[in-house]
Parts: sequence; structure tokens; C-alpha cells
Amino acid sequence: MTATAPPAHDRTGPSDERLLHTSPWKKLLGRPELGSVVGAAAVFLFFSIVADTFLRTSSLSTVLYAASTIGIMAVPVALLMIGGEFDLSAGVLVTSSALISSMFSYQMTANVWVGALVSLLVTLAIGAFNGVMLVRTKLPSFIITLGTFLMLTGMNLGFTKLISGTVSTKTIADMEGFAAAKKVFASFTVGGVDVKTTILWWIALVALATWILLRTRFGNWIFAVGGGSGAARAVGVPVARTKILLYTGVAFCAWVSGQHLLFSFDVVQSGEGVGNELIYIIAAVIGGCLITGGYGSAIGSAVGAFIFGMTSKGIVYAEWNPDWFKFFLGAMLLLATLLNAWVRKRAEATT
Repeated sequence: MTATAPPAHDRTGPSDERLLHTSPWKKLLGRPELGSVVGAAAVFLFFSIVADTFLRTSSLSTVLYAASTIGIMAVPVALLMIGGEFDLSAGVLVTSSALISSMFSYQMTANVWVGALVSLLVTLAIGAFNGVMLVRTKLPSFIITLGTFLMLTGMNLGFTKLISGTVSTKTIADMEGFAAAKKVFASFTVGGVDVKTTILWWIALVALATWILLRTRFGNWIFAVGGGSGAARAVGVPVARTKILLYTGVAFCAWVSGQHLLFSFDVVQSGEGVGNELIYIIAAVIGGCLITGGYGSAIGSAVGAFIFGMTSKGIVYAEWNPDWFKFFLGAMLLLATLLNAWVRKRAEATT
């Protein structure tokens, strides 16, 4: 018998999904950060109207700095959420990183870069610990990282009081290497202009994370793991390794933020950082990340952090009572989540 080829219209007709053209509008609707961009534009316009000083160059630079201090951590937290997990220890881990660097340098009378290196190794080990505990015990990341959060909170206070005798570290501003480290992690001057290094770190991390998500195999693994660990494992995705690396990424950015904290203010308070983990998660959610995982972007987390920066400083420039800040932050979280959900439904309806 001779096989009969299907009619031409069956092979090349519009029913073949591979030949359907996706319009730019549909592609735009499918972007996770679309809702946050619309929200950021609305917040920017709002404070431009109600706060006379908001559009000044000095004010906008302050907004960018405030956004960058959150954005550095929002990037890895967003990747972790895309991978379907949380890290409630991220806020205090920043403080732990700064404390380790400061106390090691001071007690050992070493170059501050030695303390920073020791801090990096310990911080990465804590991040890896979170990841290993998660994949070995199969417990929810909420429980694992909540336990780490409590342990780090106690250790930060306990070790600081034990070593320094107070709740804060000793100043290391006069130690060797401090000036150079301050340029790398805090600020430097160019042509008489003070440049905050965190803004550069933030931009670099957003670019790197975006490239990873969209152009690498590891990025595909992150989305696959967040969409469903079982299905990802079935098609050969190294689920355990991916999750451990994601937690290590959070730890690295916590180290960067911790060094910024230390080299900006010379001393570190042991109780700092508590509650910041929720702000990082809020920035990621506002930026389009889903709580359930498998969806989101690094650019969205940057937009979410920028909204946070505009709100925190815009309230000050508008001369409102700052006690209302958390109210506005919560309202933005709800509105952004609803807007992101609406955009996603529209995107699914038009595909």
C-alpha cells in the first residue's frame, strides 16, 4: 500500500500553531513585569503631583538609592520564588554577614578584606545549609528558613554582646583596607559627585539574573522547578542542585548588602534586618512573581523595588506622616497582585 500525503491545507493551514504569528501586544501582555511597570508609572505620576520636591535630581537619586538597597536582595528572592521557594532568613542574613565581617576584622586586627572574605564563606555556607536542609528533609521552605531566621537572630545578638560587650560592633573605619572596601560596597566620588555603589550592584545583578533566566539552561531549570518539582525531575532537571544554588544566590546578595551596611556606617547594630525579608518578598510579588512559583522576572523585582523606593521617600517629600508608610505598602501589594493577575488572565485569553 502507498501512503497518501495529507491535503495541502492540512499541512500549511492556519490550524498549525507553529505558523501562527504572535502579535507584539500579546507578547507584551505575557510579560510578568507589565503590571508592575504600569503601577510604577502611576506611583511616579502621583508623587510628582503631590510632592513639589519629588522631581528634583537630589530627590530622585535618593529614591534610586533606597530602591537599590532593597533591589539587591529582591533579585535573588525573585529567582527563588520563581523556583517555588521562600527565604524568611534573608533579612537577618544581611546583618549576620556584616557582623561577621566587622567582628572578625576587629578581633583579629586583620585587613578588612580578610574579614569580608571570611564573611562571604560563612554566608554562602548558611545559604547552602538552607538549600540542603530543604531538599534532604522535604520540609516546606517556610519552616526551614523560619528556623534559620530565629537562629540567626539569636546568634547575631548573642555573639555581638559576647564579643563586643554591647549590641553593636566596634568601629573599623581606621583599619587597613576600609577606604577601598567603602568604594566597592558603599560609595565613591566622581567629579565631586557622590555615587552610591549599591545602584551599580543592583543594575549588574538585574542584568545577570535576566540573562540567566532567559538565555541559560539554568534559567529553564528554575522555571521548571517552580512549575512542579516532580515533573521537572521526570524530564531530567537536577531539582536539588537548582534549589541549593538558588539559596546560595540569596546568600551571596545578602553578603553584598551586608558589606554595604558595614562600610556605609562603620558599625553594625545586631538587631537590624528583622522584617526586611518581607519587604524583599513584597518587591518580588509587586514585580509579578507568583507565590506558587514558575512565573516572574528579575526586571519585575527591580520595578517592585523602585516602587518601594518611590513610596518610602515620596511620603517624606510630600510631608505626610511616615507612620502611614506600611499602609501604602500593603495597599500597593494588593493592587499590584490584582493587576498582575488581571494582566495574566488577559494574556492567557488572547493566546
